[in-house]
This record gives sequence, structure tokens and C-alpha cells, in this order.
Amino acid sequence: MQKEEKKAIIAGLICSMIFGFSFLFTKRGLEVMDIYHLLALRFSFAFIVFLILRGTGFVKVNFQEKSLLPLMLISFIEPILYFIFETTGVKLTSSSETGMMIAVIPVVTLIFAFFILGERPGKRQIFFIFLSVFGMAFMILMKGKLEVGKNLLGTVFVLGAVVSAGLYNVISRKISKEYTPEEITYFMMIVGMLFFNAVSIIDHTKKGNISGYFLPLFNLKAVFSVVYLGFFSSVVAYFLLNYMLSRIETSRSSVFSNLTTLISIIAGVIWGDESFYWYNAVGSLLILIGVWGANRFSEKSQVDYASDLRPK
Repeated sequence: MQKEEKKAIIAGLICSMIFGFSFLFTKRGLEVMDIYHLLALRFSFAFIVFLILRGTGFVKVNFQEKSLLPLMLISFIEPILYFIFETTGVKLTSSSETGMMIAVIPVVTLIFAFFILGERPGKRQIFFIFLSVFGMAFMILMKGKLEVGKNLLGTVFVLGAVVSAGLYNVISRKISKEYTPEEITYFMMIVGMLFFNAVSIIDHTKKGNISGYFLPLFNLKAVFSVVYLGFFSSVVAYFLLNYMLSRIETSRSSVFSNLTTLISIIAGVIWGDESFYWYNAVGSLLILIGVWGANRFSEKSQVDYASDLRPK
């Protein structure tokens, strides 16, 4: 295994651990503020951190003579679409259930990679892809039967996050030849900060409570959530994710979301006092087996991006 591959794997492991706990911090942050307010403060803090890192020379970005359209596209998919779906889903369901649904991201990524990158799954991959989808569908149907109402709606939002994440993984890898991980992450933080602050400020203005925008800053629970989500989950984890996507194949990098799933389940059950039903166990097991098989039995794609998708 080459040195770059080892570094990418280490980045993936750290990234997965950070994302695994992000669902719990999001859930706790939403106990104090609404969705867009949390996202506004999260990306504002992330942007400030990036400005400090750039000002001190730890991060270098250069957009001169580069088209910003690909960065605008990927930033619209994530953070805008993804976080609207994910944060709403976390609010309407449990962090452990959200984590289990996120397990299907590698499968969705493989499907998008087929159409966008030309990576073609084999027959065994297709079998495991459908096994994962079946596990996800089983969990949704059982939730609809036993927990009707807002939890089922939450599942729909989490599915939207899964699709957005799959697109993001593939597009980030595709454009990583032109942009560095720092540039992609920095642009994402700018877009997230501008969009979610605009939405939150407009909402507070309509309610005649613009001063309420700053109230969470005096709440310890809110501050912990903003710091974790803004620094660790946004700046650190997204840099590591973009770095990994620029170094190894999509099928290999996407499998790290499985670790995110396991950590989120553990965090939700142990620290979040969340329930775990038998159908959650069955559905998550089928999802994880399907995702594992889809990546374990991958075949080398006809178009090999691994050797040429590194920022120069």
C-alpha cells in the first residue's frame, strides 16, 4: 500500500469518527434553536476558523484562473441540500436511526459513480446493492407501521440527505483534479455561511426577534454543539473527506460511512438515551451486509480515476 493511500485511509477513519458523533450534537443543538439557526451559527463559526487558518498560513487557497461553477454546484448539493435534509431528519427521528440510514450512502455513491465516473458494478455488487436497499425499505415500512407520523417524515428527509451525499462524493472526486481539498472545503464553508445566515436572519426579522439570533451564544449546550459541528464536523472532517476522495477510488472511500453509522448508533443509544427496536437491528444488519458486499466485490472500473485525480 502506497504512502498516499495510507494517509487517505487514516483521514477516512478520523473523518468517520467525527461525523459519527455529529448526529448527537445536532440533536442536542436543536433542543435550543431551530434548524436554520443552528446551521447558520455552525457555518459562521467554521468560516471564522477558516479565515484564521488562512490568515496564519496553515491553509492556502487560490481561485485565480479557475471556474467557480463546479464549486457552486457541489456547494449547493452539500452543504445546502444535504444539511437541510439531514438536520431536519435528525430533528424528526433519532440520531441512531439517522446513522443507520446513512449506511446506504456507499450504495448510492456506486450508482452515481456508474453514470458520472463510468465505474461499472459487477453482478455480485448489484446483488448486495439491492440487499442494502431492501434493508432500508424494511426499516422504513416498519417505522411507518409502528411509529406513524413525524418519524416517517424524518426518514424521507434522511433519504434526501443520502442522495445528496452520494452526488457529493462522486462530484468531489471528479473535480479534485482541478481543486485542492482546502479550496473545496473553504468554498463550501463560505456558501454554507451565506445561505443559512440569510435564511436565519430573515426568519428572525419576520418574527420581530432579530436579537434572538445571538441568544444561543449564552447557552452552554448550544455553544458546545456549534463548536463541535462548526470546527470538527465542518472544517476538520470535510477537509479530511475531500482529501480522501482526491486520493482513493469512490468505492473504497465511500465504505467509511459504515464506521460513521456504527459510531452514531453507539452514541445515540449510550449517550442519547434512544430506543433500539428489533426492526432497527434487522434493517441495519441488511444495510451493512449489503454495503460491505458492494464494496468487497467491486471490480476495477473501465475508467480508472485513481491515478489521475490528484491536485497538482
